[in-house]
Amino acid sequence: MTEISTGGDLVTYINVFTVAPENQQRLIELLQYMAREVMPKQPGYVQANIHRGLEGTRVANYNQWRSQADLAAAREDAEVRACMEQVLEIATLDLVPYEVVSVHRPQVS
Repeated sequence: MTEISTGGDLVTYINVFTVAPENQQRLIELLQYMAREVMPKQPGYVQANIHRGLEGTRVANYNQWRSQADLAAAREDAEVRACMEQVLEIATLDLVPYEVVSVHRPQVS
């Protein structure tokens, strides 16, 4: 389960993919394959969460790494590159690193 908190040592990426509606499910399947089979082999990978845009043209991937350097190294891996080539054949990507600055949850009484 994803735990979002401030002050952690993790780097969070919120990747937003834009895709034609007819390719949205295929993109989700590629990202799920990467999250289950490819990325766990990479040093520094923590987790990924994949979200389907209800409008049909976007997919978001919330993922966490130990460091930006770990993700940069993973991008050089042949298997990661091959998967990303397939992804980028059907989608465009906005890749941005984030730092969690605040988390708000209702207080339980």
